[in-house]
Amino acid sequence: MSIRAEATPNPNAMKFTADKLIFEGTNSISVMPGDTSEYDILNDLMQVEGVDNVFGYQNFITVNKQFDTEWDDLIPKVTEVIEKYGF
Repeated sequence: MSIRAEATPNPNAMKFTADKLIFEGTNSISVMPGDTSEYDILNDLMQVEGVDNVFGYQNFITVNKQFDTEWDDLIPKVTEVIEKYGF
């Protein structure tokens, strides 16, 4: 599968888009620090050093990074987690 990392208007957020559905339905899912989700993929992303929070909807996940984290370091780690789930 292929994950595309795309910049957003927020420099601390990056959108990771898959070419197939990650989340069923029309509800979005947000996970903030200290929270957990029914979706293991989002919980695993929250464990990645430098991730502040995540938002998922249908075929994409938006990752917000901590201010002192660089995207060059974080993108490969986030992509690895998403690909581990077959996306």
